[in-house]
Amino acid sequence: MSGSAAVGFRPKFWVPGDWNALFGFGTNILVNVLVLTGLLRFVLQMPDSLVFGRILPALGLMLCLSTGYYAFLAWNLARKTGRSDVCALPSGISVPHMFVVTFVVMLPIKLATKDPVQAWEAGLTWVFIQSFLLMAGGFIGPYIRRITPRAALLGSLAGISITFISMRPAAQVFTTPVIGVVCFAVILANWFGGVRYFRDVPGGLVAIAVGTVIAWGSTALGLGYGDLSLHNLFASVSNFGFSVPIPAFGYTFEGFKFLGVILVTAIPFGMYDLIEALDNVESASAAGDSFPTTSVLTADGVISLIGCLMGNPFINAVYIGHPGWKAMGGRIGYSAVTGLVILVLTWFGVVAVISAMIPLVAILPILLYIGMLIGSQAFQESPHRHAPAIVLALLPQIAEWGKTMIDGALGAAGTSAAAVGIGKMAQVGVLYDGLATLGGGATLAGIILGAVTVYIIDRAFEKAACFALAGAVLTFFGFIHGADGLGIGQSPTLAVSYLAVAGILFYCAKYAAFHPMAMPMHHEAAGAEAD
Repeated sequence: MSGSAAVGFRPKFWVPGDWNALFGFGTNILVNVLVLTGLLRFVLQMPDSLVFGRILPALGLMLCLSTGYYAFLAWNLARKTGRSDVCALPSGISVPHMFVVTFVVMLPIKLATKDPVQAWEAGLTWVFIQSFLLMAGGFIGPYIRRITPRAALLGSLAGISITFISMRPAAQVFTTPVIGVVCFAVILANWFGGVRYFRDVPGGLVAIAVGTVIAWGSTALGLGYGDLSLHNLFASVSNFGFSVPIPAFGYTFEGFKFLGVILVTAIPFGMYDLIEALDNVESASAAGDSFPTTSVLTADGVISLIGCLMGNPFINAVYIGHPGWKAMGGRIGYSAVTGLVILVLTWFGVVAVISAMIPLVAILPILLYIGMLIGSQAFQESPHRHAPAIVLALLPQIAEWGKTMIDGALGAAGTSAAAVGIGKMAQVGVLYDGLATLGGGATLAGIILGAVTVYIIDRAFEKAACFALAGAVLTFFGFIHGADGLGIGQSPTLAVSYLAVAGILFYCAKYAAFHPMAMPMHHEAAGAEAD
């Protein structure tokens, strides 16, 4: 619709497709809420009064503000452009941060002090610092997005979708296939195949209902698929009540006494937040919805700040998955209504009842579906000639995921890679050091490698050299390829290698002769590059 046609246009808040997106996105958020509730209660051993009385109400407030804000941004974009197909950016708890703040920040302090309140305080301070890093990043984000090729941004994002988003749900789905695989088929038939269920009931809701019926039926027969029980269901009712967020300013600033522990992860994960948000904004742009980068990043920071000051130790983030929710018909309303639903669930203590009523494996196929869409988008929305760069951008995430699996397995056996011996592992084909180096700072590393490759393919050798130089600097200070975190002189050999690459590329830019049979420069997808 033209600009003149957009005058007086009022977008619809709710369309039929929002039902599908509501049940898909809503269950995605709910899964994360259930997981973090388990982390708080069973890993950190926080009392239910703190979890259900302070943390979850503050979390619900943060999510309601976030989803409401991004619904407003979508409504405003639709109004300005006169388009009826604008889809709100999905947002919620940052899943990587959820585990980092639990296991790297709060758990060590809980073990050292034996006090869950002090662990909570440290988590609040961690989010406080992260919030300001996000707000500052909002002003440099547009520049980074302008100079970075789409294939590099989406390729790194696809790596996350294939590994950290898709692999665990896929494994869980096939661990309990009588529920997981059946529910996955229900979702694929509806969201990919266009199959309409009775009275157009959303596919996500049908999948959850089918999975729940199978799980409770198996419980009645003594088979136990889904791990549900009447005892746990009745016990969960004790958490019913009404709790509103209470300011936690004092607790937030008390956590600064743990600043040394906090800064080790706050700075690199602040960089991760920035790059991840840029990736997801670019993903939305590739799907047709261009949102202002600064407004997105600063909003994430402000909303996270409000959340931590009210007692929530988990940061807010724009989610991967916008193209998926848009493809299933989501527009504006699904985002805002999801926030309101989560607000009710967290303020009235319903989360515990839901976790005891619905099997988790019935919800996980939705995450697998989103991973499939995001992984494919990198190839579909980038120029065809950039496909090799996308593949290279995937590799750091795969390496980091593989290292995480190895560390988890060794930890469960009561040992570590160092104790087993890096050399012994290499003899059986497990190149642990290589995985650690390649996967260090995986999101940013994937973008650097992808960008260098894109500009080589396009014969823009000076731009490729500049990204190689950036790779050298980031490697030297441990932002990428640094297994030991931030510092001076991290991975010096690899930093010098990036410098050598930059030198070669600068030489090629000035003196190289080009072979006429180089990879063809297809132009059919050139319009996909971001301005």
